[in-house]
Amino acid sequence: MIEPILVVAFPLVFAAVMAAGMASLRRRKIDMEGRAPIDKTVFLVSKLAMIVPWTFMVLQGFGVGLLPIRVPPLLRWVSVALWISGWALVLAGRLGLGSSFRVGCPNEETALRTDGVYRLSRNPMYLGLNATMLAAALYTLNPLVLIVGAAIAVVHHRIILAEEECLLKMFGRDYEEYRGRVGRYL
Repeated sequence: MIEPILVVAFPLVFAAVMAAGMASLRRRKIDMEGRAPIDKTVFLVSKLAMIVPWTFMVLQGFGVGLLPIRVPPLLRWVSVALWISGWALVLAGRLGLGSSFRVGCPNEETALRTDGVYRLSRNPMYLGLNATMLAAALYTLNPLVLIVGAAIAVVHHRIILAEEECLLKMFGRDYEEYRGRVGRYL
């Protein structure tokens, strides 16, 4: 019974943190919507498409498998550990950005965050999201989840490359030095 609770709890905590963060930024009149770094439709679809693997993972957690495949218990628990780690990275990344959080490229000047989890990865949120996609694919052993998750990871990589250009323009040498010290993913 603990497995479905773990599978559901972490995305709910993330949603609560995001909602609280958005409310806090709005109260301070900070616009968190940046410019889409790639084609806006592709950008938005990639964000919405994440719901597919997550939904399959949650359904599987409650015993609603959409394929007649029995996932070995060890693989399920490895997947749950990866799922939790992924969400922990996403949360640490979001909280680490504080009021500098933007969806896309910032429209105004923000602070370059290089401390906390950003000392280990320039993109902990994307790394964490990709980990949740992989966790869902392993947990469900569903080819659709694997394909959708892989497509999302490819689009996320394109977004990261475009966002890096935005950050380079915004922060110049400081971002170049940071990029030299810290890996894109790890």
